[in-house]
Amino acid sequence: MADMDWASSDPDEPGHQPVDLQTDQPHPARVYDYLLGGKDNFAADRAAAEAGLRANPNSRIPPRENRAFLGRAVRYLAGEAGISQFLDIGTGIPTAGNTHSVAQAIAPDALVVYMDNDPVVFAHARGLLSSGPHGSTAYLDTDLRDTAKVLAEAARMLDLTQPVALVLSSVLQFIPDAEDPFKIVATLLDALAPGSFLVVSHPANDVEARVMANMAARLNELLAEQVTLRSQEEVERFFRGLRLVPPGIVRVPEWRPDSAEAAGRVGTMWGGVGQK
Repeated sequence: MADMDWASSDPDEPGHQPVDLQTDQPHPARVYDYLLGGKDNFAADRAAAEAGLRANPNSRIPPRENRAFLGRAVRYLAGEAGISQFLDIGTGIPTAGNTHSVAQAIAPDALVVYMDNDPVVFAHARGLLSSGPHGSTAYLDTDLRDTAKVLAEAARMLDLTQPVALVLSSVLQFIPDAEDPFKIVATLLDALAPGSFLVVSHPANDVEARVMANMAARLNELLAEQVTLRSQEEVERFFRGLRLVPPGIVRVPEWRPDSAEAAGRVGTMWGGVGQK
């Protein structure tokens, strides 16, 4: 039987802490959900998303292309690479095609641990995530910046002596250079077994640079969590010491596309997969 691990948000369960969803303020995860066509968002989130769309009318495309990239990466890992353990940090509000649903469709006994430090995301996610009958899915309240806690919590659910796929999909842009996201990723990778993988996607500052800068500036005026765009070269730094899975760090539609048409789509996010 699959199990699910939660820090409870149910008032009738131990560990309950009331969650203020702050529906009058735009929230990055709900803005992203709106751009994906989801329903777990409110008027303030939709207004922020529409402001981003005015700055860049193609703003709906990157989240959807990123979700498609995540699916292809997880299918590769669970299938061709034989990975059965996944640590997905900063997953946001669950939607169709999340890591556990893709992985467990290929490897039914796959173990997937989601981590996020956001009580708003957690409150939404608790009612939306469900595991398959043989695998296991957990959702834990942990901040990516607290690497010691991330690894300690992951070790409760995963066997860190065996390969793990570390998934950082569209999350590192919320860590500014001053907090050294490169060191954070390196610290996590150092603790994982040989044969482990890293998956990263990240919005670009060197593709449609002016449009992307305008969009980021507009969102940073509206959102508490600030966005830092990065170049292809900077995204490659996250993979130092790893063997890049072909085709390397590319625009996300170009990473092992399902069709030539998909590969030709405009992409404003860099993505890649590497193995330790």
